[in-house]
Amino acid sequence: MCGIVGYIGKNPALPILFSGLERLEYRGYDSFGFCVLNNNKIDFLCKEKGKISDHCHLRDSKSVGTVGIAHTRWATTGLVTKENAHPHCDCKEEIFIVHNGIIENYKILKENLVKEGHKFISETDTEVLAHLIEKYFEGNLEQAVKLALREVRGTYGIAVVSPKYPNKMVAARMSSPLLIGVNSDEFIVASDPSAIITRTRQIIHLDDDEIAVLTPDNFVISKQERESSSWSVRTKKIETIEWNLEEAEKSGYKHFMMKEIMQEPSTIEDAIRGRLYFEGGNVKLGGFENVEDRLRDVSSLVLIGCGTANYACKVGEYMLEEYAGIPTETDIGSEFRYRKSLFSKNAAGIFVSQSGETADTLAALREMKEKGLLTLGVTNVVGSNQARETDAGVYTRSGPEIAVASTKAFIGQLTTLALITVYLGRQREMALVMGNRIIDEISKLPELAQEVLDTKEDIKRIVGKYIDYKDFWYIGRKYNYPIALEGALKLKEVSYVHAEGTAGGELKHGPLALIDENCPTIAICPSDSVYEKMISNIEEIKARNGKVIAIATKGNEDIKKIVDDVIYIPKTLEMLTPILSVIPLHLFSYYFADALGKDIDKPKNLAKSVTVE
Repeated sequence: MCGIVGYIGKNPALPILFSGLERLEYRGYDSFGFCVLNNNKIDFLCKEKGKISDHCHLRDSKSVGTVGIAHTRWATTGLVTKENAHPHCDCKEEIFIVHNGIIENYKILKENLVKEGHKFISETDTEVLAHLIEKYFEGNLEQAVKLALREVRGTYGIAVVSPKYPNKMVAARMSSPLLIGVNSDEFIVASDPSAIITRTRQIIHLDDDEIAVLTPDNFVISKQERESSSWSVRTKKIETIEWNLEEAEKSGYKHFMMKEIMQEPSTIEDAIRGRLYFEGGNVKLGGFENVEDRLRDVSSLVLIGCGTANYACKVGEYMLEEYAGIPTETDIGSEFRYRKSLFSKNAAGIFVSQSGETADTLAALREMKEKGLLTLGVTNVVGSNQARETDAGVYTRSGPEIAVASTKAFIGQLTTLALITVYLGRQREMALVMGNRIIDEISKLPELAQEVLDTKEDIKRIVGKYIDYKDFWYIGRKYNYPIALEGALKLKEVSYVHAEGTAGGELKHGPLALIDENCPTIAICPSDSVYEKMISNIEEIKARNGKVIAIATKGNEDIKKIVDDVIYIPKTLEMLTPILSVIPLHLFSYYFADALGKDIDKPKNLAKSVTVE
């Protein structure tokens, strides 16, 4: 959601800013803009609606300035207009700022600034920041930024430049990701590593309440001490991005989504590499070592995530209760804080987020930490807010996921939750033989996942039969009920076709009213403990002339007699079936959207990382 790129160095800034914004397109946006400085002049200033790819001519501008900021905006406060696009400036056009986040008290700040004579040209909350900095600007840019931020309530990642100080950039963050790419002769400020990967893999993550002052040759990071409001210089560790440029490219695929679906077997393999302990029927999770004793005392768990991550949590709930023997509940990050949750003394939370920056999930995490409870993370991004704020955690190791609709990251989350289940189960009453059985089946998953992908042409053919339908129903039970929700979500996200997911047993409680020959159902019914129940649900649908596509276990020939089409998945343990059953649903959604000619990697109205509530 929104993207920031800032450059300060010895090279022309515009091509680097342009390339950086192109790599942030996957986050979702509706407008964009640039501001480049050359000495004490504005060398290039442009704000546009729409896609960067429609304005490639901007890359050929004769701008030679070596300091600049750029931004992709996803409208929150204010409509999609050029005036509302970033960068925003003050009355004198001496302060230019790009901003991710929400200024919650912007209305009252704006009212006061207007009374003081400031003139606004946009509807955004961000412009308030530019005028606040102008208010305090007395020859020291970083001091003005510090004083302005003291008045702000909300979240922000910002980069600020001024033609008055053309060789300086100020960046700051509060609950919105921001990092600095470090190279031998340049620095790049960005909200996402993908924006800088072509220039450097060396990065520094800014923490909350930190401000960075950058020049072409150096940078200084300082942090505000909340108790005293004083600032102290910080020494920060330079980290290395673990993935490379090739992983952020399409590599010959038509869309990132297809590439990432095809990476699902390797995603499983990466998630389990070095973590399966066959001799002990257990798994090794280095991220849990420091809290191992506390984990033994955990008496209940809450799993929290948003969107697709929440569906992973729902699958994890079944795993943890059935195999680890821990009472577990799942909640949506955006709802958790508004419940009066009752926790046992030894409760713990597991927070699941691909980016580690999901605002609602982070808010729930902080709420739980305030109550003194153990917090655990499952995330894909090293150095993310969630990774730093949880007491312990496990990385999914899924690599960069560019398509907005999550596929391989979801597979990574499911696999990681299966590993956590074994780990916690072996701490309790899970027998050695059961531990061995589960990890043996987990070790086979990459090969089994590839088997599913090898049927992609069959799935594409089935999509062709149903491409004219406008409504779909997805049903599943137990472990595959959340997969029905995920399958429906994916179809909605990328094809904009109406789809609903339901627990199979709930059909008679309302959804059957919508089932007829015009509403096909995708039924997830592997040969598991609820197979016969699912067959009964399928028969209910067929009795109402509904068409059924079944996701069934390989070798089940009987199901062909009662459904219209079958997609097979290999046999595995019941708790692991979601990792295989979701793959054909990802493929189905992709092929459906592709047949309709949709912008699959960047669905309308959606963003990759939802960093505001």
